[in-house]
Amino acid sequence: MRRSVIFLFVAFATTALVAQQNRIDTVTPTAPELAPYGPHDIGVRTIQVTDKNRPDILNIKEGGPVVRYDRTLTLEVWYPATLATGQKPGGEYRVITRDPAVMATLYGKAVRDAQAKSGSRYPLVIISHGYPGNRFLMSHMGENLASKGFVTVSIDHKDSTYDDQKAFGSTLYNRPFDQLFVLSEIDRLSKPGSGSFLAGLVDASRAGIIGYSMGGYGVVNVIGGGYTAASAATGQAPPNKLLMERGAANPDYQKARDPRIKAAIAIGPWGMQGGYWDAEGLKGIHTPVMFVAGSNDETSGYEKGTRAIYQGAVNADRYLLTFINANHNAAAPIPAPAEMYASQGADRANPFTHYADAVWDTARMNNIFDHFATAFFGLHLKDENDKQAYLDVVPNGKDAVYAIDRDGKPMQAHNYWKGFKRATAVGLILEHAAPAR
Repeated sequence: MRRSVIFLFVAFATTALVAQQNRIDTVTPTAPELAPYGPHDIGVRTIQVTDKNRPDILNIKEGGPVVRYDRTLTLEVWYPATLATGQKPGGEYRVITRDPAVMATLYGKAVRDAQAKSGSRYPLVIISHGYPGNRFLMSHMGENLASKGFVTVSIDHKDSTYDDQKAFGSTLYNRPFDQLFVLSEIDRLSKPGSGSFLAGLVDASRAGIIGYSMGGYGVVNVIGGGYTAASAATGQAPPNKLLMERGAANPDYQKARDPRIKAAIAIGPWGMQGGYWDAEGLKGIHTPVMFVAGSNDETSGYEKGTRAIYQGAVNADRYLLTFINANHNAAAPIPAPAEMYASQGADRANPFTHYADAVWDTARMNNIFDHFATAFFGLHLKDENDKQAYLDVVPNGKDAVYAIDRDGKPMQAHNYWKGFKRATAVGLILEHAAPAR
């Protein structure tokens, strides 16, 4: 009897520990002002959309005809909701991890299939993961922004998820097309008479997009950063120079920029070091954009990677948020699921490192990102002009002065980052550059 009690206690304690570690809605005591969830309850649904007649990159041969197929994408959709009487916020997600043999359970505030909140049309934010990844990798962003009056849609990019990772050429070609197709599909489903729960809920003319790593690569191209001619000839590129459909030298590419996208965030965007952009191609970016990076990013690069893209996008109003000494995982992934602590699966070292950073706490980075995403998208998608003050900061956080008197009022010397607690902007840099005249 005693042994059974001990077993049950251990099992309960283990379950409780996993639930505590696997929360995507953690707000740390040092979180900045805009990081906590907003006033809306959140619903979540899973839907699928199919792009008919997409070029089938994996089955096209060099010099051969363009083979086409129907490309189906699974989407996770978070939205402001009205909970039924007795219904409480909260739910869980069963997800495939970086080690595809291991499933994890994540816990958040969204309620599965909750009734969408009527009476308003909310701006849209599309979320695009890395290679590999899945629609849950940045689920903290999906829930957080939905609670603040956005509809957020996170994509499972076919051939690029943990359990269906295929040759890189598919991701190189499909990433921007997936992002734009999802935008158009959500726009279609938001129309009256679509038969979707999204009808009347989304204003896709006010759209933002977030991309991490290869998702960021797609974002840079979607907002006007045309690929170089040289990138189409690399060994990993899709055959028949198909990448040049969205190349800087293609006049039809720039004409195809989607005016519905009003703002974008690219986190550690991959590709600059590999020659996918140059100064001329980056001039095509006019959309307001925030870049986010770790200064020690060994995957996408920093000075010759994300920072170089930021510097080259001279025709855009742009920001660069840098986590000093962070690596490629800056801000984007959820905290490593507890199931990853012991896993020794597909990653080069431990799948844990796919999510975690060696220097920064992931939940803290998530909070900082959610704070700035709230300000940036609030400003550009909702015309909340008061959010500009959260972006107008002393560039290097360590140089900002925190001077608050005993009554909690700012003194003359106070110029600390708005919404940040004392000493919590250290380790961060937020630069801004206006578009060229």
